[in-house]
Amino acid sequence: MTEIRQKPDFTVFPAIDVRGGKCVRLIQGNYDKQITYSDSPASQAALWEKQGAHFLHIVDLDGAKEGRPVNLKTIEAITKAVKIPCQLGGGIRSIDDAHLAFNAGVERIIVGTAACENPEFVEELVQKFSHEKVVIGIDAKNGKASVRGWLKDTNLKATDLAEEFARKGINRFIYTDIHTDGMLSGPNFSAISEFCDAVSGAKVIASGGVASTDDVIKLMNLAKKNIEGVIIGKALYDGKIVLSDLVKLFS
Repeated sequence: MTEIRQKPDFTVFPAIDVRGGKCVRLIQGNYDKQITYSDSPASQAALWEKQGAHFLHIVDLDGAKEGRPVNLKTIEAITKAVKIPCQLGGGIRSIDDAHLAFNAGVERIIVGTAACENPEFVEELVQKFSHEKVVIGIDAKNGKASVRGWLKDTNLKATDLAEEFARKGINRFIYTDIHTDGMLSGPNFSAISEFCDAVSGAKVIASGGVASTDDVIKLMNLAKKNIEGVIIGKALYDGKIVLSDLVKLFS
């Protein structure tokens, strides 16, 4: 196993992707390549908490596709089933959407498509809810941002977009490499490192490709002080990583 060279505050975020009220995973964001892991996302959330999770990452996949929160009842069931905080992304594109998300019990919201298409909306969210409640999610394919549930590519360079929001005071980002997501191929370390450099004054949560405990340690050992944590999905669900064992490394 790779040696842990430093022990900063580092959070492992188990991912709970919700589609049709179920806990699923998509391969590279492809809605035609779905694996269903649980009919009860709330029960799955409780299991991750029992295994030592400190924070959960929830994605409303239907919401991301339709452009509005869809699985709010399921999300509320998740937040009521656990005592740890949850962050939510997927379809939050208005102030009303944000209110619905917070009313469902999440700690903070993740804005992706709306951030790319309407940067002023992000400023409005921050003014309404504070910087700590708003996370910018940037999903990248070949270095360019993708939106609308990864169904639409843009010509916006992911790092340029991140720098723009960092200048506006955004202090937390989630960076997802689409090509590695769900592939168990290992993270795109160079792209993550470049992204961290672009927003060196903000916190970065990495996502995509994690297949082993070594991958997590390598991410943590990147010489980037602003790496805050990692989101893990398929590797946990397929048993490649045991969450309780991983959490012990950072406690």
